[in-house]
Amino acid sequence: MSHESHLILCVDDELVGLRVRKILLERAGYRVLTALNGAAGLEVFSREPVEAVILDYSMPGMHGGEVASRMRQAKPHIPILLLSAYIGLPAEVTSLVDLYMTKGEGAPTLLNKLGRLLHPVNAS
Repeated sequence: MSHESHLILCVDDELVGLRVRKILLERAGYRVLTALNGAAGLEVFSREPVEAVILDYSMPGMHGGEVASRMRQAKPHIPILLLSAYIGLPAEVTSLVDLYMTKGEGAPTLLNKLGRLLHPVNAS
């Protein structure tokens, strides 16, 4: 199953989680850019033709909600999947993103949700 090698940006301050996610996505056929904090993520986001973002919520400095809100202002059409260790983020955060999942839901869920963002059923 080809993803026409969509370009995905992963933003997470945990290097190990970021590396694991990059390998997972590359094996699934995506091209992956990574950033270790919100500011770096925003810079890559503005510079590269990213097609979707996988964003960690709890990061030092700028948390995922702030990053998502700035990404929305810059390129409102790019889908954002927010990852969090916690269930029950505030509505003002979840309303900024397209999909939201906890890190515990695992790789198959991540790939499934990302696929849904890039290939919405109603657009086929």
